[in-house]
Amino acid sequence: MRVLFVASYNKGYFAPFIVEQAKSVEAAGVGVGFFGLEGHGISGYLKSLPSLISKISKFRPDVIHAHYGLSGLLANLQRRVPVVTTYHGSDINEDDVLRFSKIAMRLSAFNIFVSQKNVDKAGAKKKFALIPCGVDIDNFEFQDKIAARRRLGWAEDCRKVLFAGAFDNAVKNSSLAIEAVSKLTGVDLIEMKGYSREQVATLMYASDAFLMTSFTEGSPQVVKEAMACGCPVVSVDVGDVADVTKGVDGCYITERNAEDVARKLKLALSFDGRTNGRDRIVELGLTDKLVASKIIEVYKSVLNDNTER
Repeated sequence: MRVLFVASYNKGYFAPFIVEQAKSVEAAGVGVGFFGLEGHGISGYLKSLPSLISKISKFRPDVIHAHYGLSGLLANLQRRVPVVTTYHGSDINEDDVLRFSKIAMRLSAFNIFVSQKNVDKAGAKKKFALIPCGVDIDNFEFQDKIAARRRLGWAEDCRKVLFAGAFDNAVKNSSLAIEAVSKLTGVDLIEMKGYSREQVATLMYASDAFLMTSFTEGSPQVVKEAMACGCPVVSVDVGDVADVTKGVDGCYITERNAEDVARKLKLALSFDGRTNGRDRIVELGLTDKLVASKIIEVYKSVLNDNTER
């Protein structure tokens, strides 16, 4: 089986969770190719259609796996190869994009959503599955906290809260995080921007807590990664975070105000040791290998349906 992954390449690279998902299905024996979309909005994406058709002719995939609604819509403008589209959150939560995602949903042979909230908002009724992205827990193997801090050049006795993204990403709502941390004494808020995948793991092992204050999310990968590192998590109730962190000591859901965020951060900062978040990830079947097996079953079902027509 050959699968062509289609996704945005506007930043000069594919989103890490898309690459990691592709690698996990490739490790399970699927032939994988990539096609990167460059341009903004539906008009920008449409300019890539001739190049996509050329890539399909050369790679000859059995299935196209598009990531995000606009990619799914573009991929479906050709009707030779069945398309599986995964919706990651912004393509459902943003109303101006949702209308295009709904067209992609109707055209796609199958649809994958990463959170139940997105299923509900999209109004999905058939030919869909709920499959959050998996975590490659091997990339987040245990690191000693002091050793991790030394690698980052941090003081051993500092108190650090790792923010779930870049401060200039409006969706991440960094102003709430900054205000909340300002209410705590001797605590630094670390922007997660410009780090490699290996460095992200080190950050999570070196930090005292992980903080998410986003306005919207689907199934935020960084929360699952922080859990895989046993880092205490404080998050607003966004995406599937409340479900994923349920029952994990050291993980706290906060209201959307600085006072409550600060209160929950105090609890996280005083948490002793690592959380059992890694066990929760395994329990939920959110490792990359288990998720890959589910996705491959989707590919097979699509091919079977296509053969029967």
